[in-house]
Amino acid sequence: MSEESFELRVVDVVEETADAHSISFEVPAGAEEQFTYKPGQFLTLAVPSDQTGVAARCYSLCSSPGDGGPLTITVKRTADGYASNWLCDHLREGDTIRMLPPSGIFSPVSLDADLLLFAGGSGITPVMSITRTALREGSGRIVLFYANRDERSVIFAGELSRLAAEHPDRLLVVHWLESVQGLPTQEQVRAFAADHASYDAFVCGPAPFMKMAVAALKDLGFPRERRHQEKFISLGGNPFGDLHDREVAEHEIEDAEHDPDDVSGDVSGDEGAPAAEEDQPQGPVKLEVELDGEQYVFDDWAPGTKLLEHLESKGVKAPYSCREGECSACAVRLLEGDVKMLHNDVLDDEDIADGIRLGCQSVPVTDTVKITYH
Repeated sequence: MSEESFELRVVDVVEETADAHSISFEVPAGAEEQFTYKPGQFLTLAVPSDQTGVAARCYSLCSSPGDGGPLTITVKRTADGYASNWLCDHLREGDTIRMLPPSGIFSPVSLDADLLLFAGGSGITPVMSITRTALREGSGRIVLFYANRDERSVIFAGELSRLAAEHPDRLLVVHWLESVQGLPTQEQVRAFAADHASYDAFVCGPAPFMKMAVAALKDLGFPRERRHQEKFISLGGNPFGDLHDREVAEHEIEDAEHDPDDVSGDVSGDEGAPAAEEDQPQGPVKLEVELDGEQYVFDDWAPGTKLLEHLESKGVKAPYSCREGECSACAVRLLEGDVKMLHNDVLDDEDIADGIRLGCQSVPVTDTVKITYH
C-alpha cells in the first residue's frame, strides 16, 4: 500500500547561490489538509528519469507553515546527484511534479523554547524553516551556528542578516567559513555551545559535521530529549506505488567537500529477519496510540502484523514515507510494552534506548503496547 501522492505546480524558482535553488509549489485545491506541515519536515518528490522511470528524493522544506506562503524546498546540486541536478536544470514556474505530503520528525516540540541550531551547507534548509517559524510564532531565543565552504556558498545569507537585524534580542547568527577558519572542530563547537547548554539543540548537515556537533553536545551533557539530529539514509523502497520502482530515495543534502556517499552517520539495526515465533504474543495484542492529540485503543493487533499496517487497517492516518525502515517519518515512542523492529537503518542505539521505534517495521512482542507519535 502506498501513500497518496499529488501533482503540485511550481509557482517560483529562486537561485539562492550558484548551485542551490529554492523551488516553491502551489498546493492543489482540496489537498490543503494533507499538506499541513511542521517546521523542519520534508517532501518526497518523484523526479522523472529516462533510464529509471522515477527517482524518489526527499528535500527539506525551508518555508514556514505559519506565514501563508507557498511550500518551498531548497535543492543544492551535488556532483553526482541526478535528481538535484535535474530539479535545478529543469523545474521552472508553471511546471508540475508529483510528490508525497510532508513528513519527518525534525521539528521543535515547542516554538517557545530556546533553540541552538547547527547547520552545515544545505543543512540550513530545515533549520531555516524552524528559524522562520519560531521567530514568527514563538518567544524563545535562537542561536544559529552555520558552517559553509566559503562566503559564496552561504544559502539565505541576505535573509539571515535581515532576520538578525529585525530580531536582535532573539536571533544570533554565527557564520563559520572553512576558507577562513578551516573546518570546525569538536572542541570549538563544544566551546560555542557551552554558553547555551540549556537550549534545545538541532543539528543538520553532512554526516561528518553532524557527528562532530552531536559529539560536542554529548560532551556538554545535553540530554537525549534536547538533542535532535536529522539523518540521511538511502531508501530502498518506492513510495509512489504505481510509479516504477527503479531507484533509491535519498536526502540529497551533503556538500561536495565531504564524501557524498557518507550520509548515513552511525546507525545500527536488525538484519531484517522475521520475528522469531517465541518473540510473538500468543493472541491479539492491546494497542494504545496517541497521535495528533487523539487517543486510539485497539484490542486486536495481530502478532506478526506491523504497527503501521494495523493502524491503516483501522483507518488511522499514521505518518510514514518509505515503509522500509530506512527513514524516520513513522517514528514512535514506546510508553509501555515492547515491539520488535524487523528492519532498521536509521535509528541508532541511543534512539532505541530512548524508546524510539519505527512504526512501519514494528511488530508486538508483549500482550499490551502503548505508544505515542512524536
